[in-house]
Amino acid sequence: MSAAWSSERLRRMHDVLSGHIGPGGMPGLVALVSRRGEVHVDVIGAATLGGTQPMRRDTLFRIASLTKPVTAAAAMMLIEECRIRLDDSIEPWLPELANRRVLKRIDCELDDTVSANRAITVRDLLTFRLGFGSVMQPPGTYPIQRALSEARLGGDGPPRPSLAPTGAEWIRGLGALPLMYQPGERWLYNTGSDVLGILIERVTGQSLGTFLRERFFDPLGMRDTAFGVPADKLHRLSDCVWKNHQTGALEPYDSAANSSWSGTPPFESGAGGLVSTADDYAAFSHLLLNYGRHGKQRLLSRPSIELMMSDQVTPAQRQGAELFFGNNSSWGFGGAVNTFRDELWSVPGRYGWTGGLGSSGYSDPREQLAGVLLTTRMMESPQQAAVFLDFWNLAYQAIDD
Repeated sequence: MSAAWSSERLRRMHDVLSGHIGPGGMPGLVALVSRRGEVHVDVIGAATLGGTQPMRRDTLFRIASLTKPVTAAAAMMLIEECRIRLDDSIEPWLPELANRRVLKRIDCELDDTVSANRAITVRDLLTFRLGFGSVMQPPGTYPIQRALSEARLGGDGPPRPSLAPTGAEWIRGLGALPLMYQPGERWLYNTGSDVLGILIERVTGQSLGTFLRERFFDPLGMRDTAFGVPADKLHRLSDCVWKNHQTGALEPYDSAANSSWSGTPPFESGAGGLVSTADDYAAFSHLLLNYGRHGKQRLLSRPSIELMMSDQVTPAQRQGAELFFGNNSSWGFGGAVNTFRDELWSVPGRYGWTGGLGSSGYSDPREQLAGVLLTTRMMESPQQAAVFLDFWNLAYQAIDD
């Protein structure tokens, strides 16, 4: 083992992560940590509930919200090319979102509104300050939540890609609803990345999946990352399980044998639609660590990466989102940024996010560390699951200098 990692502490990581496998935890996982060119991968357990398919390094996982940083990086590419600008209105490209109305209060009826103070900008989408997103209240608490659910806009529960509306239907549905807050006023989860994905499609004239494939996935060698799983790769797709709180048993949420991610979905969600592998997502993480450079290629400039990975949201704008950020993080473009060190792993400047279907991926420029944990267990709240906390704790302990 090179000086980048402590072999003894990597063995401890294996033992601790193995303790999360089983009837009370999950079928299996793949953990990857990389530092200064030294990569360690641990493959533990099974890919399917019941253990009929062993976990492999190239097992496919639904990475959910780990899609968000990828979508943000794609938008930065268009900003670098001057095809869009951070503080431009999105209305010329997305007329469905022009002339917004805004709820007077989050609990108002949908017709109790005022005019928006200004147009939504590209920056608002990247920072989740467009004025619309997930509401952290029990389903149906407010009229806007019921309308969001009826329009199938997402962000109000686990995704089912095969049942989603088309992108055109989705943006029309959003345009028919008022905003929850004034543009720029409040950080609200999820919706900004989906709107950003549609903006990328309108600007480029390509599907989001095609643009990502040509500009990111092919150059980075991310051969297994896409918005759906083709028939010839379905045998490599893991199950995604959740806990039945009445029986205590793990049950399939989405099984490899009958997956909502098979084929091409009606809507390629920039907020949470990608399927990937640990090595593929690590390639994207290394792009961030290398400030946009991949080998001899430069896909993004250093200033773009630095901007993505810097704090862009004020404490007032984060009000009500403490469940997501705790005391040690804020939001950059498309991902969280650690701002205060109160854990082994919360190094200021560390950037990334977690996915509700059981994934976590962060890049730490200070330590030159990238980590990816892909699991078969759906999260039960926006708070970090114990397996994520253990993984990051042990990854930082394993640094050997």
